[in-house]
Amino acid sequence: MRLTPIEDDHEAEYWVRQIYFGTGIAVIVTSLAMLRVALDWDTELRWWLIPLGLAVLAQASAFPLPWARIVRRPHAREFLFSWWVSELPLIYLYASNDRLAIAVYVAAVTLVIMLAAALYPPREVIGLGMLSMIGLAVLILDRPTGNTGSVVVLGAALATVSTVAAVTANNRYRQDDHRRSTERRTELLLESASDVVVAVDPDGTVSYASPAVRTVLGHASDALRGTRFGDLVHTDDALRFTDWIAALASGRAGDTDRVEVRAHRADGSVIYVDVLGRNRTDDPDLSACVLGLRDISSRRALEVQLTRQAFGDSLTGLANRALFHDRLANTIARLGRDGAQVAVILVDLDDFKLVNDSLGHSAGDRLLTIIADRLRAQVRPGDTLARLGGDEFALIVENLDEFGAAQLAERVLAVTREPIRLDARDVVCTMSVGVAVAKAGDDCDTEELLRNADLAMYAAKRDGRDRFAVFDPVMYTDITRETQQRADLERALDEDQFVLYFQPIVDLTTRRLVGVEALVRWHHPVDGLVGPDTFIPIAEATGLIVPLGQWIIRQAVRQLAQWHRDNPATTHLRMSINVSGRQFQGSGLVEEVTAVLAETGVDPNAIVLEITESMLMQDVDATALMLQELRDLGVRVAVDDFGTGYSSLSYLKRFPVDILKVDRSFVGGHNADDTTLADAVLGLGRALQLQTVAEGIETDTQWSTMRDLGYDYGQGYLFARPASAVHIDQLMADPTSPLPSV
Repeated sequence: MRLTPIEDDHEAEYWVRQIYFGTGIAVIVTSLAMLRVALDWDTELRWWLIPLGLAVLAQASAFPLPWARIVRRPHAREFLFSWWVSELPLIYLYASNDRLAIAVYVAAVTLVIMLAAALYPPREVIGLGMLSMIGLAVLILDRPTGNTGSVVVLGAALATVSTVAAVTANNRYRQDDHRRSTERRTELLLESASDVVVAVDPDGTVSYASPAVRTVLGHASDALRGTRFGDLVHTDDALRFTDWIAALASGRAGDTDRVEVRAHRADGSVIYVDVLGRNRTDDPDLSACVLGLRDISSRRALEVQLTRQAFGDSLTGLANRALFHDRLANTIARLGRDGAQVAVILVDLDDFKLVNDSLGHSAGDRLLTIIADRLRAQVRPGDTLARLGGDEFALIVENLDEFGAAQLAERVLAVTREPIRLDARDVVCTMSVGVAVAKAGDDCDTEELLRNADLAMYAAKRDGRDRFAVFDPVMYTDITRETQQRADLERALDEDQFVLYFQPIVDLTTRRLVGVEALVRWHHPVDGLVGPDTFIPIAEATGLIVPLGQWIIRQAVRQLAQWHRDNPATTHLRMSINVSGRQFQGSGLVEEVTAVLAETGVDPNAIVLEITESMLMQDVDATALMLQELRDLGVRVAVDDFGTGYSSLSYLKRFPVDILKVDRSFVGGHNADDTTLADAVLGLGRALQLQTVAEGIETDTQWSTMRDLGYDYGQGYLFARPASAVHIDQLMADPTSPLPSV
């Protein structure tokens, strides 16, 4: 007999049940045999009571033995079979002393054969049946009886029992082989599967774990048996998992449910697992909840990545516009319930486009990340900081009134004013900040609150930038008016409603005309001729100043070319053109000037581009580079309104400029300080070998003062007011004659 160790718990339980059943029957049968000996046997044979009694005691004492462990060992099961075989002679001896010898023998060996058929291979059962038949034959010969028919029936019955037992054993073993084959295939499938199958008791104790648990969790399947699966679950998810498994186990048989939790691997790392559970407590072979575990860490990582892409800004790591709108909507919805208030702070970088144009987009991206980090340092945990797009950021700050929001806006402005090092250059990036506050009871939705903050930010930009503004309802009126003005400006550019006026520039000694300054006017279809003080700030704020500036350059140079062609005596005249900060710091200025010079054929030396002193100091390195490119064209450069900024001799020496135009505030001559300052500017110009122009001369006294100081040129109402090209034509009739006082 070749038996293998029993590893399957269910097979071991089956053996134990059969042994208990057979032992119980044996105790009953042996007890009945003792009763028969005591009542029916002769006195000299009653010594049989002693071995029978000992047999009952031995059989009864077998019940407490640890059969669940014993039957797993092949030798123990082989010994048990040998014990049953050894009982056949004892049964024979007992039966040979009984009046009903054959009947008693057949009944006893039938019990042994049927019990063996339930446990052992068919070969052993057949052998046991043959031994029983041999014993019956010997007994018949030893104890002949006159009832031949009964003997034949009992013999046939024993033969039938032996045959049926052999067939039963064979069928059982075939079923066992099929079951083992199925189990092996199932085990192979489970080993090949990437998912883990775990059987747990209602309290979460593991009774089975498939081999894939080593791949997924790093634990051996045997090591998990008897442990609580909840101990592998992450602390933050443990209670939720325990409640889930308890609810699944207490539900109806066959119910399924799923949960996602974090689990600890054997190496200490944490993974996300999707757990699909089914209640199989009704299955007697299982009586457990079967859990299918799948590692979804990669999927969760992808979900996080997609969420970050959908709701996060890839450059700065901040929330994006979509997430900002969602959180703002939720915050506003809570206002009515909590009685709180919320502030929205909109931040827009001033002239960020200039950084991209001058230093490149990679430098612009670095600037945005640095600004984002500085803003992040100013917000509290729980507040939302987002990049809405481009150079625009926004904050949602709860439980903050207007005063607190204004203080936060001041801090934001302060940290962004600190210089930022980009490509070996220090760049100062200012911001325009808009603040809007909503509180419980306000009839305000997400779009309206954002619009209010945007209006406040636009007001800060309009008032000079590098500042903040708190929303005021009057801003609606202002923005409506400015929106209309912007539309009118765009229409004016499209319909050529702008016109150039020119103010003469004269030699202060001879008062002869040496040039003109081009000044733009708007010929409004309703308001008539509109001065630049009205529309230039709007053009600056909206960015329309760039196309307007390009138009001014083209028209002014073309006009100068026409004067040169019409009157050869004017070829010495120069055309001064004002350049805005956006136009100067943006791209395309050099190309624009080059193109119009090539178109008109005007001598580049006859063109003077005027930039303000404050423009010089915004980015010293970039300014010097731009000025040098203009000088390389042959164009002259003048510093306008000189004396109002903070430039110094050391800075001016770096810039390739030709002319200083002293601010009109120094020409007034109302006190000695004005004259002293004008003289200082003149001295600076001479030290740098620059020509000097005095602006705003309106009286003969101012003219004589500037002339006596030594200024080269001057312009102002004393000589001529800005006039159309037609009026300038009249002045140019004799350009060598001095201009009279107006």
